[in-house]
Amino acid sequence: MRLKYGNIKTTYKGYKYDSKKEAKRAYELEMLQRAKEISELERQKHFELQPSFKDNLGITHRKIEYIVDFFYYDNKKKYYVAEDVKSVATREDKTYRLKSKIFMYQYPNIVFKEII
Repeated sequence: MRLKYGNIKTTYKGYKYDSKKEAKRAYELEMLQRAKEISELERQKHFELQPSFKDNLGITHRKIEYIVDFFYYDNKKKYYVAEDVKSVATREDKTYRLKSKIFMYQYPNIVFKEII
């Protein structure tokens, strides 16, 4: 099945990924974890950018979340990494750009990496 940007959903070890590139990166990160270069590998980790709230009319607005493709601890560099696998086209998406900037602002102690 092709998605918005022409990528093909791929299943690897029971996990569904939005692209072949993302599934390949999952494999690479698994190898790094086996080699003890990274640890605490998580897929599709949710981060809250803004909590839900009620406006002055009493209307409730949903929270805003950013979901990174991979989250892990780099054992050599001693920091957490949030990683997103993107195509050049997706990288130009305005919603993605906005959310990624808010993420970097809200979570300054986490290194944000784009895999293009």
